Amino acid sequence: QAEEELKAAWSQQAGQLREMGRRERLLRSDVQRVGEQLESFKTRVMQVCSPSAAGSPGESVTEQQVIEKVRQISDENQQSHEREKSLQKELSSRLAQEKEVSANMEVFKNSLQKLQ
Repeated sequence: QAEEELKAAWSQQAGQLREMGRRERLLRSDVQRVGEQLESFKTRVMQVCSPSAAGSPGESVTEQQVIEKVRQISDENQQSHEREKSLQKELSSRLAQEKEVSANMEVFKNSLQKLQ
């Protein structure tokens, strides 16, 4: 009976080991697929950000290149927003000056009409 119990335990252990091996193969496959997807994503990001920096299709793009390009785009975006704010202020100031000149012209026109 002890021998039968050992055989059953051995069989159970062998089944568990096979299952663990199957899961390991699936995980390795998943990790490889995710790695390939990451490479593809990095390359697409670089192609969108800077086609000349992406290199040839077979060439790998480093994470640092992607990070630096995204940072550069972010900085350029921030500078554009600051420039836009500056131009909005300048536009508002010029509109205010234009209104003031227009109001002064109206006063001058009315004064001129009264004088005539």
